[in-house]
Amino acid sequence: MTTPVQQLKSELESTQIFRSSSAYMHNLPRDKSDTLLLLGACVMVLLPHFLHLSWWTSAICSGLLLWRAAITMRGQRLPPMWLLLPLAVLSMGGVYLDFRTLLGRDAGVAMLVLLLTFKLLEMRARRDLFVVLLLSFFLLLTTFFYSQSLPSLLWMIATLVLILTTQLSFQYTGKQPPLKQRLRLGGMILAMALPLTLILFLLFPRIQGPLWGLPGDAHGGRTGLSDSMAPGNISQLAMSDDIAFRVRFLDPQPAPAKLYWRGVVLTHFDGRTWTPGVTSRATTNDEAVATPNAATSVRQQITMEPNGQRWLFALETPQAPPALEGISTRITPEHQIRAARVIGERIRYDVVSNLAPAVSERIDPGDLQQALALPQNYNPRTREFAASLRAKAADDRALVDAVLHFFRNENFSYTLEPPLLGRDSVDDFLFSSRAGFCEHYSSSFVFLMRAAGIPARVVTGYQGGETNPVDNMMTVRQSDAHAWAEVWLPPHGWVRVDPTAAVAPSRIETQLSNVLPHSFFGGLLGPTLGKSNWWSALTNAASIARANWEALGNGWNQWVLNYTPARQQDFLRWLGLGEFDWRSLTILMLAIGAVAAGTVTLPLLLARNKANPLDTVYSALCAQMARRGIPRHKHEGPRTYEHRLCASDSPLSPTAKLAVQRFMSLYETLRYGADFSADDGKDTIPPAPLMAKLKLLLSQCR
Repeated sequence: MTTPVQQLKSELESTQIFRSSSAYMHNLPRDKSDTLLLLGACVMVLLPHFLHLSWWTSAICSGLLLWRAAITMRGQRLPPMWLLLPLAVLSMGGVYLDFRTLLGRDAGVAMLVLLLTFKLLEMRARRDLFVVLLLSFFLLLTTFFYSQSLPSLLWMIATLVLILTTQLSFQYTGKQPPLKQRLRLGGMILAMALPLTLILFLLFPRIQGPLWGLPGDAHGGRTGLSDSMAPGNISQLAMSDDIAFRVRFLDPQPAPAKLYWRGVVLTHFDGRTWTPGVTSRATTNDEAVATPNAATSVRQQITMEPNGQRWLFALETPQAPPALEGISTRITPEHQIRAARVIGERIRYDVVSNLAPAVSERIDPGDLQQALALPQNYNPRTREFAASLRAKAADDRALVDAVLHFFRNENFSYTLEPPLLGRDSVDDFLFSSRAGFCEHYSSSFVFLMRAAGIPARVVTGYQGGETNPVDNMMTVRQSDAHAWAEVWLPPHGWVRVDPTAAVAPSRIETQLSNVLPHSFFGGLLGPTLGKSNWWSALTNAASIARANWEALGNGWNQWVLNYTPARQQDFLRWLGLGEFDWRSLTILMLAIGAVAAGTVTLPLLLARNKANPLDTVYSALCAQMARRGIPRHKHEGPRTYEHRLCASDSPLSPTAKLAVQRFMSLYETLRYGADFSADDGKDTIPPAPLMAKLKLLLSQCR
């Protein structure tokens, strides 16, 4: 058992060790402290890339950084080239095996990351230092290939300040200012570049599309709905808080039950997976949408995140394809909005939807055949059940109502963790497990409809959304992913039926989080935690903070990331420069940029050339002595010059020699004394009384 005396002794020893470590770090030699600062800057550059690099690349980079830090702290020699070169070649070979190329975004960034860490072990000259710094600048820029969010920008600004501070630290030849002062100077250098950066951002001719859209990179790192649906697909998305798109309503916002964001229509079923069918015809204007009116038309401005797919989302039913810069769009016969190419960047578009159902009295024979097709020898019990319902139902509408009544009144449950289903997945769901997510209900419902002779299909998209009270933008997340069904009921045409609403109607009226049971920390704290006052206050504060942060991020997306060529032209028209072509715009940009650069650098140049009053007085003494025939030699300092002025063969009078001695003594104190020297090495202006005394002594040196 530890006694109080022993515990106190242990605490004192720990405190002593901490103080010794702090003193050791503070008293490190300058070359070691500068190298560790460089390693810290490189770590900040590399950390964002560890999120997308392969595990072995991250492991090698971490090992090399630790190796370099150990060499620095122990004062050891750098490893020889015969050891580094084979390791570097093997690492590049690993990159090629990973990507089957050394070109492209991901392979190129992986190579740069490895080159930077290997170069840290090969710094034998001053130019190697600048190579590392330039590589750090370039590699920091590649972070935008993967993320352009506001947190990424803030991290990059902090990293830039540290890189500039590191570069400044290696530039000092004399006394080095404290780290805090160097960081402040690095921040000032970055701040001085902001005016020119703003001008380049606003006036530099914009290029449509991302510069990093290299072949093979379009689908990397994208999450969201796919072009197929199988049990478990959408329930996996329900756990994701990522944003799918944001919406600004230009008309009154519809009720939650009408917020069906149409995505992909799935008509082909192989027994387990639903996929899109083959479109056999083109959309005609008379059947695209119902006759619009003010009560059913809703205008939306949608900012969609990149998803690596070709479809765009809108409320049912879009009236016309939206206009996108550089991307053609169309509306398919199934009322989907399709783009001509994969959406690999954030886009914004305006679309008008008609909330009234699209009415059509005819269906194409090819579409009818696809909407009735079922795989052979699958789900026999469901087929028998559909036949019994068909025999009892008076018409198709009655049969649909019977199936919804079956879902509503039997012991079905809505869950994110349904049991696994076998080969006859619909049979297992309807008659055994009776627990599932929206894809289970929509899939089984459509199978039942087809087995009963009613054309049906699955529609995937999103349902609902959360309005941000800060900017009144609706946020639709991946957790809002949903699947529903459509059945063909003449003379109405395709009619939406959501079987999930029969089991969990609150899923359509509110958010998914209000429907599923809550579990905190794996259930360790229990479901009653959410009812406590302090937990409610904490969650409310977190919700407010998230709303403000997302509103800030949305502003960043709208005004910075979505500054497209069209928006640049609108901005120039607002400035009265709408008629400028790109040549005139380039000249204007260079002219304004030169003015901005001059405004920043001219005061610095004037302050740099401004003479220190102390040096002015000393120069006056030297000039005065030169007129007496005793000029100061270029190699002479104040003390050596004083000895020559006061020598026995000097033409100065004893009074003048005494004044010279006092002048030089005071000048040395003011110029080189510890009480008047600045930590940053800058010239300081002595107090006025001392300057007056120095000028009085100068007058006595005649």
